[in-house]
Amino acid sequence: MRIRSINGLRVMVPLVITLTLGISATPAQADCSGCICLGDPCRLCALPPMKNIPLAADEPDTCRKIREKVPPISASPGSNEHFASQDKATMECIKSGGDIIKNHHRTKDFPSKLYCKPYAESGMANTRAGSGSK
Repeated sequence: MRIRSINGLRVMVPLVITLTLGISATPAQADCSGCICLGDPCRLCALPPMKNIPLAADEPDTCRKIREKVPPISASPGSNEHFASQDKATMECIKSGGDIIKNHHRTKDFPSKLYCKPYAESGMANTRAGSGSK
């Protein structure tokens, strides 16, 4: 009887350790996925533009075009003004070549529900156009 319990422990201990380590690592991986990561790797802009969200120093052209067409608002999410502005900003993002990204896990760094991901080549095209005209 004692041998069976020792053999059972040999199987159970590694299983429990593996599960514990696996579960503890899961939240760290779930916090950052794709473009919604620390440091804003995709240079996203909030939709609709909000007055309380500061502008990035190196704002992409797509985000600048959205703000020119849809002025930043201070309306609370869920209001009619917010939804109207969000619709206009979404259309401008798509017209400017951007993609819409839904933010399912809002954080302090990414408080909005929707973001515009600028087309990656837009900055490169402007650089090439500027260097080719010299």
